[in-house]
Amino acid sequence: MKKSKFTETQITATIKAYEAGKDVNQICRELKINKATFYNWKKKYSGMDAELLRQFREVQRENAELKRMYADLSLDHSLLKKVIENKI
Repeated sequence: MKKSKFTETQITATIKAYEAGKDVNQICRELKINKATFYNWKKKYSGMDAELLRQFREVQRENAELKRMYADLSLDHSLLKKVIENKI
């Protein structure tokens, strides 16, 4: 996935500016982004502050690690199952 040129803190600050009453067209013009990009940001980051954003990233990292662990364990399980079947 392509890395954004805006940090998540900048994105949340932009959304807070919108919630404070700033016009979407003006925000998009200043940041040189498309309206669709802004609304995607709004959908993803609306209502988050810096602390919530940090926790969100931490949970995402933990989730990715758990998925890797599950994949490794399921691979081990299937290999052990094949070994047992071959011995019988």
